[in-house]
Amino acid sequence: MIDLHCHILPGIDDGPKTVKESIAMAEEAVRQGITHILCTPHHNQRFSNEKSDVLVAVEDLQKELDRQSILLTLFEGQEVRISRNLIDEINSDKILFADVTDRYLLAELPTNNIPEYTESLFYELRQMGIVPIIVHPERNRGFQENPNLLLPYLNMGCLAQLTAPSIAGVYGKQIKKLSEELVQNRLVQMIASDAHSRKDRDFYMEKAYSIVEKKFGPTVIEEMDQVTRDIINGEQVYAKDFRPIV
Repeated sequence: MIDLHCHILPGIDDGPKTVKESIAMAEEAVRQGITHILCTPHHNQRFSNEKSDVLVAVEDLQKELDRQSILLTLFEGQEVRISRNLIDEINSDKILFADVTDRYLLAELPTNNIPEYTESLFYELRQMGIVPIIVHPERNRGFQENPNLLLPYLNMGCLAQLTAPSIAGVYGKQIKKLSEELVQNRLVQMIASDAHSRKDRDFYMEKAYSIVEKKFGPTVIEEMDQVTRDIINGEQVYAKDFRPIV
């Protein structure tokens, strides 16, 4: 299992504060069947974690995992809060992507709204050959009020990533229901943990996968697993068979 969204790096955002806490997260990830994690510290929000700093942090934590014989492979990435200057940051080589080909970008929208410039920004990114992955749309108020607002972005070639705690019920019944509707209507193409710590925001990947398999069948899980592998490898991924929620 590959986790494409995780705040496991110590001391650089609102994830674990110490290496010890990061190790505890890594051990739980392995217990849940996760073999690879894309490290995605916040960038452009309350925290500024530029490419060069993240590369060092991932290397340091990987060395510690290897030293303790924890069988978990880390990749470097960022959860990037969208802004009007995102293109400039990409052109200045300050942004990390989800893959080595610099195709897939984890894009976070504000919690309370969908900025009016989002569609034009994503269109420009698509023209550059970049695929925005909209993270946790189920926790964005705009998509909560009208989840079909995802449709134009998917039609544009973007992807959407559901977080495991949402469908596991951690954020309440309404978000759980919406998460199930997003999966049922193929409006999300993958599940990731968005884990921050063992104490407050754990992985829930095992539980989320179990829920999806039980409600929607093993084929959906197999497809999601393939999407995560293809993204990490920089292969072309298209959202397919998505439909509006009625």
